[in-house]
Amino acid sequence: MSTPTEFLPFALPDTGEEEIAEVTAAIRSGWVTTGPRTKRFEEEFAGYLGDPSLHCMAINSATAGLHLALEALGIGPGDEVITTTHTFTASAEVVRYLGADVVLVDVDPVTLCIDVRQIELAITPRTKAIVPVHYAGLAADMPALLALARKHDLRVVEDAAHALPTTSNGQLIGTLQSDATVFSFYANKTMTTGEGGMVVTRDPEIAARIRTMRLHGINRDAFDRFRSKTPAWYYEVVAPGFKYNLTDIAAAIGLAQLAKLPGFLKRRQQLAMRYREGLAGLPLVLPADAQAGDIHAWHLYVIRLEPSAKLTRDELIQAVSDRGIGTSVHYIPLHRQPYWRDRYDLRPEMFPCSESAYQSMLSIPLFTAMSDMDQGRVINALHEILA
Repeated sequence: MSTPTEFLPFALPDTGEEEIAEVTAAIRSGWVTTGPRTKRFEEEFAGYLGDPSLHCMAINSATAGLHLALEALGIGPGDEVITTTHTFTASAEVVRYLGADVVLVDVDPVTLCIDVRQIELAITPRTKAIVPVHYAGLAADMPALLALARKHDLRVVEDAAHALPTTSNGQLIGTLQSDATVFSFYANKTMTTGEGGMVVTRDPEIAARIRTMRLHGINRDAFDRFRSKTPAWYYEVVAPGFKYNLTDIAAAIGLAQLAKLPGFLKRRQQLAMRYREGLAGLPLVLPADAQAGDIHAWHLYVIRLEPSAKLTRDELIQAVSDRGIGTSVHYIPLHRQPYWRDRYDLRPEMFPCSESAYQSMLSIPLFTAMSDMDQGRVINALHEILA
């Protein structure tokens, strides 16, 4: 067994002097909360997506963004929102914030994205919206999903926490015909602001509601009030809003990271290809790639043990850890979590694809700051354990 010289974490943010310079400039400017850098970050993010009709609103987490988007759509008590069991709890918990009910469905066994056929079976007269989750950097089947939503007059809010920059049918996620798309800039994502996110929509009414609700339901932008050279103290609270704004310090990090995003994607693609080549022949199911002509963001690299493997998933995680390498599991499905299981009387056999994947999966290190030597350690460890 190889002896590690240093622990290799599952993920690390890739930051450097550019981020330090942006944050330093933000602090020196006197604007540390929401201000000019947040506005610039929103504008540059819209520019990156390449669609001038889009409204981009920076918020302090993707969870906040999902909450704001569903609130803006009027989701509330008596409504149902469909999402996948194979996700982090944030995708579903925001529905409960609004007093609505969550309906969980299974995933496609290959992509591990939400299964559109299962969505259709789950639709009831109470169904108002769908929250598809783009898993690990791969887009859900959005053409089929959006067609289904149109057929049943349902709203669509994309959980794109893993999907920057991902494409579907050649279009960047964030530019499709859904009602809103929510990105995450958490520390382990393809780009980071430490904590943070972005809501994207074409609908000016949704955008106006989100801008109001992200900061206490106030009908005036705080940045505009505080930079005014004439008295501008008056504002009105038009709704019981939230405290979901992004700070200029976080936006400063985002500006530097956004500029690096093309390079980050290229490196993630290189790492994913090296894994595909290096792990070939082992008793593993490797993650699906994007359709021809589309982009997989490779936020995660999720492997699954074949039934022929000589050890269990948990034993594999321990064996890899013994070699100084961090891993994770994405995800413990919601149907196994006590709150969701008990509230909706969920059982594993109701979600055979998610359950089977969960029993055999682990996510191995894939982050742009890792070296080829780091990745070689992971590949060699898996060969030592599984070959």
